Order: sequence, then C-alpha cells, then structure tokens
Amino acid sequence: MNPNATAARYDQIAQWWQIKHQDSLYGIAQLERAIKFTSKRHSAIDIGCGSSGRFINILSQHGFQAEGLDISTEMINLAKQLHPNIKFYTEDICCWIPPKLYSLITAWDSTFHLPLNMQEPVMKKLCDALEPDGVLLFTCGGGHTKGEISGSFQGQNFDYSTLGVDAFLQILTEHHCTCRHLEYDQYPENHVYIIAQKT
Repeated sequence: MNPNATAARYDQIAQWWQIKHQDSLYGIAQLERAIKFTSKRHSAIDIGCGSSGRFINILSQHGFQAEGLDISTEMINLAKQLHPNIKFYTEDICCWIPPKLYSLITAWDSTFHLPLNMQEPVMKKLCDALEPDGVLLFTCGGGHTKGEISGSFQGQNFDYSTLGVDAFLQILTEHHCTCRHLEYDQYPENHVYIIAQKT
C-alpha cells in the first residue's frame, strides 16, 4: 500500500469525482452529528477532502475556518477552483505536520487507504491536533481484527486497511479522546464511522 500510488489513482478519477459528488449528501448527516458535539467553532480541517468541497461548505456554514487536505494534486486543483479562499494542503497525511490545533477534524473515507503500519501514528496525530473538547470524525473498516483488502472503483484498484474497531477505540482512549458515537452506518457492509472528543 503506497500513498503516492493512491494519489495517482485519485488523480485519474478526479474529474469524474467532481461531477458525481458535487451535490452528494453522502456523509453529510454524519458530519452534522459530529458538529453538534463541538463546543467551539474555530479551525476545522477535512482530511482527504477531495474536489467537491461538500464538507468544506458545511463547515463554513457552521462558522468554522475550514481547511482541506488531500494527497491528490488533481483533487486539490479542482477544489481550489471551487473555493479559492480556502486553505488547501496537497500533502500525504502520514508526513503532514498540523500547523495548529483544530476544533473539528474530519477524515471521511480517507484514512482507510493508509498502509496498515500508518494507521496508529496517523490516528495519534489527529488526536494530538485537536484542541481541548475538539471533535474527530473518521471512518474505518468495521471488523474486529486488523487486515488489508483491495477493491476496484471506477477502473482503478485501491487498497484499504483497518486495525479493527476495538483497536481504534483503544488508540482514542490512549490519546485522551472519548468515543461519543459509533455506528455501522452501511450495515451489513463493514463500514463504521466514529465521532470522538478530546478530553
């Protein structure tokens, strides 16, 4: 599993993604739920933001100073066209150093592309980048054991990994975050979203 290979594959489907996801409601209800847990509306960042700016729009409407990060250059180029006043980072989350603390961090269907050995350090990084009472929303594979799988999407092969739900919950606890909501939102598919809050 190579983040640069993932970036290249998303570059190939960026235009299609833009057309198909511009008005999609996928993940929006879950984002709105996460926002309800926030006590402050300072900075927020969408990890794996893609091109459409769907989450960026919602975050901005709720008063956050929104930012976006994606490893795909083409995704970020398209996002900048839609949101010229938003700060975007074309970065690998594995290497990115957060420049500030955030009231809300979202990683919707993005960090599950990471190599298995990067899941824990990236999760720690996101927890550490939350301000007190900050909220983290992320998705993960819903199994209870760690593993890797591959799948095909729009003619591109993508890799996925998970530590398992229990391991993610343990990491959150170890890094001073409490699980506020956990849901198998696409059951019977093993897709889980978790909302956690810095304590």
